[in-house]
Amino acid sequence: MSNNNILKGAVLVGLGASSYGMLATFVKLAYKENFTTAEVTTAQFVYGILGILIIMAFQKTKKQKEEIKITKKHIVQLLLAGTSLGLTSVFYYLCVKYINVSIAIVLLMQTVWMGVLLEWFLDKKAPSFQKIIAVVIVLIGTLLATNIINSEFTLDWRGLAFGILAAASFTTTMFTANKIAVGVNNAKRSLYMLLGGAIIIAIFTLISQQTPFNFEIFAKWGILVALFGTIIPPILMNAGFPITGIGLGSIVSSLELPVSVSMAFFILNEQVILSQWFGIVLIITAIVIMNLKLKSKI
Repeated sequence: MSNNNILKGAVLVGLGASSYGMLATFVKLAYKENFTTAEVTTAQFVYGILGILIIMAFQKTKKQKEEIKITKKHIVQLLLAGTSLGLTSVFYYLCVKYINVSIAIVLLMQTVWMGVLLEWFLDKKAPSFQKIIAVVIVLIGTLLATNIINSEFTLDWRGLAFGILAAASFTTTMFTANKIAVGVNNAKRSLYMLLGGAIIIAIFTLISQQTPFNFEIFAKWGILVALFGTIIPPILMNAGFPITGIGLGSIVSSLELPVSVSMAFFILNEQVILSQWFGIVLIITAIVIMNLKLKSKI
């Protein structure tokens, strides 16, 4: 594969990851206008489903290459997998409600070591020394990036708990998304996963929404949250990952972390000290280490 194609793939993945990185800032701005987590997530999934349906309609007008036909079993699996997608949105947005965006994104990045543990547990595949080193670096980077070692710093336990839950559910989403209905059209896979997530969002809204639902969210922040959280990233990353491969793609996708922190710093005026930036660099370094293919010398 030519370097130009690889660069194109890296740009697509990078733009997709950067879109994800902007998401939490938009949610925080919606909170400042007194919109609730239920309203934000509902708008995101409604617009997300509509966006995917429009994409599928355009695809039908073009000649598609032969693909695996989706079955009832695939649909059930994707709906179930989508519930973790819905939980990720709920937990992450609740996390952002209680703590800074710059810290919330670091908690979400705990998917790095959670993914290693899940792979070990489900696939009976013990982590390599390379992955263990990467996990240790992630944990050290997290301590610095969350500024939790500062004695004067207090972290709302609710934000911490929701951040860890968001990371756990996102790990499940990524793991299942790469295991089920592989070969089925990406738009169809996304649609059924979004529908599965929408079930969780509907339940959460019924339980948590104590005031009349403010439909202004659809006109103000709903479109932005859906575009940058549900529509643009999957399209770009699904197009880019096959070109870059998992290793390079994972490294480039770590752009989500500095983009999210930068958005919080410049737009939300969140304080991010030097040690936190160093922790962020460590986490990105760990992702790079985890995805490097080391050649063993014989």
